[in-house]
Amino acid sequence: MRFLIQRVLDASVEIEGRTVAQIGKGYLVLIGCTGTDTKETADLYIRKLLGLRIFEDEAGKTNLSLKDVGGSLLLVSQFTLYADCRKGNRPGFSNAGDPAHARMLYDYIVSECTRQVPVVKTGQFGADMKVHLTNDGPFTILLDEHILPARLSG
Repeated sequence: MRFLIQRVLDASVEIEGRTVAQIGKGYLVLIGCTGTDTKETADLYIRKLLGLRIFEDEAGKTNLSLKDVGGSLLLVSQFTLYADCRKGNRPGFSNAGDPAHARMLYDYIVSECTRQVPVVKTGQFGADMKVHLTNDGPFTILLDEHILPARLSG
């Protein structure tokens, strides 16, 4: 699983010229899944995502979480996070999860985040989307199997 988290001042998703989701201050999270990911894996990533303290406090230190600042989430499925560019110039996507499995996990992540965050918006799974954002910082963090331990304790 991979979460590409961008701290944003605002973000939106457009499909066929129509805005389908929009948030203010918060995180735009691009989500990629593999065939070996599980709901338990998703729970670890969600816990880390919601616990991150990457908003500035009154002293200018990155010390505040999404909840602390009343931020929103915009969750967007993105199988291209698993692009394999090691050979040639055309990326391969065999590491990305089967669409049905990835859809199940994406829906689960959305559901779990909705239980914990007041404002959660989404893109549309599998759609051709135009994603607009104002990255705040810029501040971008990648959570993946190399950064996030398999058994996250806190």
